[in-house]
Amino acid sequence: MKVAIVGASGAVGQEFLKVLDERNFPIDELVLFGSERSAGRKYSFRGKEYEVRLLQHNDDFKDVDIAFVSAGAGTSREYADTITRYGTVMIDNSSAFRMDADVPLVVPECNAADALVRPRGIIANPNCTTIMMVVVLQPIEKLSHIVRVHVASYQSASGAGAQAMAELQQQYKDIVEDKPVTVKKFAYQLAYNVIPQIDVFTDNGYTKEEMKMFNETRKIMHSDVSCSAMCVRISSLRSHSEAVWIETQKPLEIKDVQDALSAAPGITLQDDPATQTYPMPLFTGGKDDIYVGRVRKDLANPNGITLWLSGDQIKKGAALNAVQIAEYLIKQNNNR
Repeated sequence: MKVAIVGASGAVGQEFLKVLDERNFPIDELVLFGSERSAGRKYSFRGKEYEVRLLQHNDDFKDVDIAFVSAGAGTSREYADTITRYGTVMIDNSSAFRMDADVPLVVPECNAADALVRPRGIIANPNCTTIMMVVVLQPIEKLSHIVRVHVASYQSASGAGAQAMAELQQQYKDIVEDKPVTVKKFAYQLAYNVIPQIDVFTDNGYTKEEMKMFNETRKIMHSDVSCSAMCVRISSLRSHSEAVWIETQKPLEIKDVQDALSAAPGITLQDDPATQTYPMPLFTGGKDDIYVGRVRKDLANPNGITLWLSGDQIKKGAALNAVQIAEYLIKQNNNR
């Protein structure tokens, strides 16, 4: 198994190395690629040092089985043909191909089999907030069809990359030291603040991030569900959270929902109000699962359930989901 990571120096690229090692992913040969800025950097993996190669239009991917790509939509579009030309499976973490009809959009807990049909050799990794939400929606969908979802996201600095995380830390340092606050990655200072905008606004007043949650949820779940989102950047460093209101075709009992969530893959239920037990980004960072709590009836909707979830955006929201897709492909190939 020859594996490539494109965008190896970024936050998600570095997370790929950690996740591949943690899960003992079968790798005989590893190749790292990056931009001119990161080419030449060296990273250690399983006791061996690897140097980042410059990503170019050549035959570097000729013998690569799987390429994990996280270098931005522009790079993914430009290099997709180069990466897949000789049969490499490209698992892409950008928004470039997510809504293309001939590219599967996959969250293994929901629609793993979609990854088997990939006419262009590309599998898209969904948006982080969508991944986290659909993992939780899937077991509820099995109890009763979900008609609509309202969601408010509370997204950490990690969603904007390693430089954004560093900027948030620098802002708190600047404030403590009474210095001018550095603001580059976000429209406003994020420290001690929340910003009700993630990505650019579209003509309908929703941001691209919010529209991703609407469109991607439908594609992943093969559903007509409508999702109305408000995506907000908060000043936590890592892990996103979401408050979710779910309307089903028939009313559901809270115990049935809790049991379904508890039994579902990729979910940990933390739901005991009596002991103030519920998920928080402070504790979900670095974890594989999506953590769920505050499960209760929606007082404004007889067919409604509302809940709170939190999960590591860089891990399950990006690198881990992609690696799980690759693991599924390997398992299916071995079972033939």
